[in-house]
Amino acid sequence: MDGSQGQVGATAREGGAEPGGAEGALSRRDAAILAFERQWWKYAGAKEQAVREMFDLTPTRYYQVLNALIDTPEALEHDPMLVKRLRRMRSSRQRARSARRLGVQP
Repeated sequence: MDGSQGQVGATAREGGAEPGGAEGALSRRDAAILAFERQWWKYAGAKEQAVREMFDLTPTRYYQVLNALIDTPEALEHDPMLVKRLRRMRSSRQRARSARRLGVQP
């Protein structure tokens, strides 16, 4: 990929549009992240290693960008089934963490 992948987070926070791109459209990087999430299991090795190689991001930063991205209407419009699934998974993990902190068995 080009060297711009190190510039993360800004497009997800700013609606995902690249400079000169259509307003409300996903950047190439954001679209690539959604495509990767749809098919990451096809890549050999650990997901974290694939994230480092494809996006030049640490796993922590990748998940920060992904979480911001799935909250955008552009991502939802681009791939509604994937974004809704990722949102459900995130919500489920958050509920499980809260239950563990409160000592409640799910």
